[in-house]
Amino acid sequence: MSDATYVAFVPAKKCDRLREMLQTEDTGPLEWKERRAFSGGSEFYFSGPSALARRAHAYVSEWVIAD
Repeated sequence: MSDATYVAFVPAKKCDRLREMLQTEDTGPLEWKERRAFSGGSEFYFSGPSALARRAHAYVSEWVIAD
């Protein structure tokens, strides 16, 4: 199984909520990191098994546009 990294841009108003969610959940083999962007948000990097990283990216993307 190969690893992949996906990046999701999260607006500043949602960064705290996502960071808190990720810190409290057991993400298993999925690793994440945040890189603050100058444009008023953060890039969240999800790395791990490609299918899992892809699902995490899809979930976060849907979550960002849901509100």
